[in-house]
Amino acid sequence: MSKKHRKMKVVDAKTADGFANFSARMGLGADNVFSRGGYTMSTLSNDRLTLENIYRGSWIGGKIVDDYAMDMTRAGIDILLPKNDESKLLEKQLSRLGIWDGITDCLKWSRLYGGAIAVIELDGQDTATPLRVDATGKNQFTGLTVYDRWQLQPSSSLIQSGVNCGLPASYRVISSGRVIDASRVIRMVGNKLPYWIALTLDYWGQSVIERMYDRLLAYDTVTSGTANLIQRAHLRHVGIEGLRDILSAGGQAEQNLLTMFQYVRELQTSEGLTLLDKQDELSYQSYSFGGLDNVLLQFGQQLSGACGIPLVRLFGQSPSGMSATGESDLRNYYDTISANQESTLRSGFDKILSVLYRSTFGQSSPSEMDFDFRPLWQMNDTEKATLAKTVAETVQIAVDIGVMDLSNAAREFSAISAESGIFSSMTAEVIAGLDEEPPMPMVENVEPEA
Repeated sequence: MSKKHRKMKVVDAKTADGFANFSARMGLGADNVFSRGGYTMSTLSNDRLTLENIYRGSWIGGKIVDDYAMDMTRAGIDILLPKNDESKLLEKQLSRLGIWDGITDCLKWSRLYGGAIAVIELDGQDTATPLRVDATGKNQFTGLTVYDRWQLQPSSSLIQSGVNCGLPASYRVISSGRVIDASRVIRMVGNKLPYWIALTLDYWGQSVIERMYDRLLAYDTVTSGTANLIQRAHLRHVGIEGLRDILSAGGQAEQNLLTMFQYVRELQTSEGLTLLDKQDELSYQSYSFGGLDNVLLQFGQQLSGACGIPLVRLFGQSPSGMSATGESDLRNYYDTISANQESTLRSGFDKILSVLYRSTFGQSSPSEMDFDFRPLWQMNDTEKATLAKTVAETVQIAVDIGVMDLSNAAREFSAISAESGIFSSMTAEVIAGLDEEPPMPMVENVEPEA
């Protein structure tokens, strides 16, 4: 066989991409400086004492935990029932039994520690048994008991089906040995984690502090450093002739020096008069703080982005920029709160309201019972008036052309009563009365005679 047709030997070799920069160590088969960066595993969620120190010692860390939880519950809910008086009574019961306080605390400790539960307490029932709503007696519901993850030992047996599949079937209170079935529990976690990571945390989530810990530490460091810098903003320097000789000699000479500076402090006036020897030198050193506010704002914005709370809510200040008021940031934040209310709180409140209705009225809740979370964003008077006018005109047109009857029109007015501040008289009883009336006749368009 000729050399031309001889088989070529294949050799493994490192190749480079099309882009190369020798100075930056890019391409040419070499690692660049950025390739050495990476992330390490954080275990802050398992460090209870550090989390508690942050919550107690950092005002901003405490606000990150508390403010979001309080925003999730502070507006309350509107309970929708055929009888309006029943709705009002249930809403009062929620406050009287401390349900809102319990849910808020559960949210707080789940955010701080990574997990918490609220137990539905029914007088006379064993918490180790599954919850039976139909077995709830009148006035048996006494409220909620909140436990954080460090007070509990989840069971090794897991729920095998349903929305809670893969979660512990029961919990044991470490201090008392009390066993609580999962059906009696409203469970909340901080940041949800993938299964294998959650498994290392006893099926709990991640503390919200953990992801933003570096930003929180950076912000507190910058603000503390700024305060120290301000303390040193104006320094005086005194040059003493033969200072080394005075200090080395000690004795009376050193004592005389100290006495002199004692008199200097005592005799210094508000005009800045300082008495010194003619041969001594006095100088001042000042620092410039130009641009320092922008530095603090940048660190604050990073922290705001990390925790998902806008500057205007977290710090009580509007963001920088032309005509910036923080209104759009608040609207987006409230939209996020609304979405999280649906995903985090709705299933728990469905269970609470079913138990509460039976405990209050001694009978099962009607199938029509529902609730809505009240919006956090409140319209001003002009916006309310515009909304009411627009809806009223639209409904009037629909009624005039015969595509909507009076009862449906009343329902449209009732639906916006909480937002507009009017039409509150359109109660369920009023609408039910309109349903009993005969439907309005269709109006035909008749051409006028010539």
